[in-house]
Amino acid sequence: MTRWQVQVDREACIGTGMCASSAAAYFRLENGRATAAQDFVEPDDLVVDAAESCPMEAILVRDGDGTVIAPEV
Repeated sequence: MTRWQVQVDREACIGTGMCASSAAAYFRLENGRATAAQDFVEPDDLVVDAAESCPMEAILVRDGDGTVIAPEV
């Protein structure tokens, strides 16, 4: 199975913590901004849900070939 790449735009992040509270295994807050716990993760709906729930769309999830999985455009 292909791993997903997870990126957080820390400049766009406003630090609501929604991602860290809904997907704590994948995101954490550092200095008031979200960061990905790992750059590459096994596919998990929690990662997609966190990206989709980010009010600033600061989380980007891509599959192995670079196709954007979340947020939906």
